Amino acid sequence: MKTYMAKPAEVEQKWLLVDATDKVVGRLASDIAVRLMGKHRPTYTPHIDTGDFVVVVNCEKVKFTGKKWEQKKYTWYTGYPRQRSITAGDQLDRHPERVLREAVRRMLPKNKLARQMLDKLKIYEGDQHPHQAQNPEKVELAG
Repeated sequence: MKTYMAKPAEVEQKWLLVDATDKVVGRLASDIAVRLMGKHRPTYTPHIDTGDFVVVVNCEKVKFTGKKWEQKKYTWYTGYPRQRSITAGDQLDRHPERVLREAVRRMLPKNKLARQMLDKLKIYEGDQHPHQAQNPEKVELAG
């Protein structure tokens, strides 16, 4: 018996449409990360991008459990001698797509392939998106 290794030309990538209204960020992000990596398929190959494209709409309507809106902080280094930080609630007000994108990014593998996978994630405010030509299939994630 031989182990199957997918080839990039053999992989058929589908487009999925996810509505993030009233979904918990972590549960939704883990399902999206699995779809981006391609682990939901029997043809998953770790060194080949076998995942699907994921379009997320209504990203401003996600929710956290507990007191994470006030207690969860996103930090980054400015280049000056200090770190900047922002709470999750403020991040949602300013850039709602970054809350979900950062959660998904941290769940992907830490390698060069992860950037390629993250480029297949399209996040939008509201229920409109510019990917109607790809005919994304509506799926229900993080039930």
